[in-house]
Amino acid sequence: MKKQMIITTLALLLVIAAAAIFSKKTYQVERVINAPPEAVWAVLMDTANYGDWNPVFVKVEGTYADGKVVNTFKDPSGKLYEVANSVKAVEPNRRLRQTGGMAGVLTFDHQWLLQPTEGGTKVSQYEVDRGLYVWFWDDSWILPKYNETLEALDREVKKRQ
Repeated sequence: MKKQMIITTLALLLVIAAAAIFSKKTYQVERVINAPPEAVWAVLMDTANYGDWNPVFVKVEGTYADGKVVNTFKDPSGKLYEVANSVKAVEPNRRLRQTGGMAGVLTFDHQWLLQPTEGGTKVSQYEVDRGLYVWFWDDSWILPKYNETLEALDREVKKRQ
């Protein structure tokens, strides 16, 4: 009986570990902004002014060049959360990649991708979240808010031109 309980417990832990490793959700939104990649990039790199235009990431402490930043994001209820990010890639006028979270529970890999295209720059926000929490988290707000962020980025780029 004791041996069976240990085997059952180990099997359950293995299932939970596998779920934590293999559970993921992917989000992607894109928009063409009528401006060159350099103009879009300038707004994305201006961390001091995110609160002026970005409805989701309302504050960024640090610069992306530093390798570490703290983003304050606002959920749909208006609640603010601070999240430490590791900057994994800064490819000027092309890609910004940030990661963070707690392994097994919830991690994120968020990217801004810029691609020159007819009519300006195709801007994508692409994110992969992993971990057990993706099963329980109401993420229905993410895509609409990321679209809203792209609209706000478009307005801010136009305002600065």
